[in-house]
Amino acid sequence: MRSVQRTAGKVAHGSLVRDSSLVWLASGVVGVSFGAVSVAGGLPVWVPVLMSLVVYAGSAQFSAVGVLLAGGGPVAAVATGLLLNTRTAAFSLAVAEILGTGRASRFLGAHLVTDETVAFALAQPDPVRQRRAFWISGLGLFAVWNLGVLAGAMAGSALGDTARYGLDAAFPAVLAALVLPTLRADSTVRRCALPGAALALAVTPAVPAGVPVLLALAGLLLHRSPTTDGATA
Repeated sequence: MRSVQRTAGKVAHGSLVRDSSLVWLASGVVGVSFGAVSVAGGLPVWVPVLMSLVVYAGSAQFSAVGVLLAGGGPVAAVATGLLLNTRTAAFSLAVAEILGTGRASRFLGAHLVTDETVAFALAQPDPVRQRRAFWISGLGLFAVWNLGVLAGAMAGSALGDTARYGLDAAFPAVLAALVLPTLRADSTVRRCALPGAALALAVTPAVPAGVPVLLALAGLLLHRSPTTDGATA
């Protein structure tokens, strides 16, 4: 019996690693871009490397570095990063039970919360697989992102204009692939997600990068629990 359980566990872990690999690849590629852009703009190598280890928030890191390279001070850069990263508060609530109850697991898990990790975990069919998916995707993503940033920072300006590679499309494409199965299967999710996405698209030309994602959370106002629906009916 134990051998069967071990085999089943290995198969489950293997499938999660395989499914996570696309996200890791996209993360590494964008990490290289972030490191290269930062150093090519004049920042020392240690800045993007340390930021990626301590802050670990892709869009917030790009925005903070953008503020610094544009001549803004550290306070403005930090404020911009914090604003864009407030969305992870909602993500943390969504995966709170997945992380476990121990202080160490919650502390480390909170650091690993990203759009991709949360989407991948919540797409799993049961709590056990959700927990495995979160930690496998989260730890792998953290490692690959930081290795990518280090490689890009070391390469510096040798990569040239990183925008020409279209790296900004990598993460949105991966996220879309992760959430589509849930959107197809759950009408409640669609009722919240589609208006939120429409709102984000509508305001994108008028607000700073990252803010549309925050505004998309307004779609949660349309959420109705099964109990509430049944009572209303």
